[in-house]
Amino acid sequence: MSETCKCECGGKDPKLEEILNKYEQDKSNLIQILNEVQEYYGYVPMKAQEAISKYLDMEMAEIYGVITFYSRFTLKPKGKYNVAVCLGTACFVKGSEKLLDTAKEALKIKEGETTADGKFSLEATRCIGACGLAPVFTVNDEVYGKATPELMKKVIEEYKNRE
Repeated sequence: MSETCKCECGGKDPKLEEILNKYEQDKSNLIQILNEVQEYYGYVPMKAQEAISKYLDMEMAEIYGVITFYSRFTLKPKGKYNVAVCLGTACFVKGSEKLLDTAKEALKIKEGETTADGKFSLEATRCIGACGLAPVFTVNDEVYGKATPELMKKVIEEYKNRE
């Protein structure tokens, strides 16, 4: 264990150690720590949950409860390209369910899953605040509004052909 490490990660993950050590060992810092961990890893891995548990002296179940309560956090790695289909009211009324079905078919995965090659993940989300563009889907931070199943297929193909 490194001398400055208070997280008991054994110094095995310097970035995790750095994230934890910048916060006081107070439960009120949990969300901020989880945000940084999610940002760094793309999800909240078990090793990070265990280190946070020890660092903040919290039960693992309590940390798990927070992770699963907030949709921002995920327990599984997402694909390089995260396809998210809005199923909020405005989008749903304008056919976003068809977009989700099209994405499932094109990617051959269900919502909440990642393709075997790790390139794509798929999720259904609630309102993303682009109701005037309904129906909407995103790929990472790129928003596609007034979307159709044809647009979904085209965008997925474009991302498949990258690299």
